[in-house]
Amino acid sequence: MDAQPEAAQDRQPPGGPTGAALDRRAELSEFLRTRRARLKPEDVGLPEFGRHRRVPGLRREELAQLAGVSVAYYTRLEQGNGRNVSAEVLDAIARALRLSDAEHNHLTHLAKPKAHKKKPSARPQQVRGALRQLIDSLDGIPAYITGRRSDILVWNRMAAAVFGDWSELPAQERNWARMVFLRPEYRDLYIDWDQKAADIVSYLRMDAGCHPDDPRLSALVGELSVKSEEFRRLWATHDVKEKSHGVKRMRHPLVGDLTLSFEAFPLPDDHEQTLVTYHAEPGSPSAEALRLLASWGTDAARARTATP
Repeated sequence: MDAQPEAAQDRQPPGGPTGAALDRRAELSEFLRTRRARLKPEDVGLPEFGRHRRVPGLRREELAQLAGVSVAYYTRLEQGNGRNVSAEVLDAIARALRLSDAEHNHLTHLAKPKAHKKKPSARPQQVRGALRQLIDSLDGIPAYITGRRSDILVWNRMAAAVFGDWSELPAQERNWARMVFLRPEYRDLYIDWDQKAADIVSYLRMDAGCHPDDPRLSALVGELSVKSEEFRRLWATHDVKEKSHGVKRMRHPLVGDLTLSFEAFPLPDDHEQTLVTYHAEPGSPSAEALRLLASWGTDAARARTATP
């Protein structure tokens, strides 16, 4: 195994965990407001009454009409009071707001948090030994497993060759959000950095909806908000997304441009962990570049990390 980090992302910082819990009511309020603001009456088949609107998007009364609820009821919900709201009403509001499946799930997590959910454990996030062996056996395929808060838990040598040797980083720095927003080499790596940054923030938003009382997540959001103007802007959009599949374009310092397709597989026995793999189209320049990186082995990872 060329890159097998210890599962230490959840070790407590000096003085214990930091960061107050996210305000679930405020999160619900802002999420509904931003989803309503992106819609226009003509988008949902409503007539446009009046040329001047004080706020962008649909008015509350228009949204309530579409959802089939009273204006007062919807107003209470948008003010963060999701107490006793039914799944049927949430479904109606989701349809009215044209929410994606991920957004619908996020709304449900915010409005009706499961009473039995406990705060995330302070124990380190653990990856089963068989999964470590699996990703190590993926010869020529960059692969890694992420956990809560976009922490990178384990990876194989091809992932190190493509993304950098994460074993050189302190455990708490092995986090996609930290790397994308705070490390310049990742801004250089991703040709479509803006999209990568937006995706990372959307994943964190989903995590926040499921675990608003996670102090480490709150601390991460607070730190990034202070250190990165781009993060603050993206966090304020309240966009959410679930990891799935797609294509990433990168400019690798050793082999040049790479176009890689990725697939994300939530683990069946731990939905907070996701296996992510990358591959190139057979016969493409990117496939040849991956073959070169694989032949260089650990030397490629070291050179990738050392390259300014």
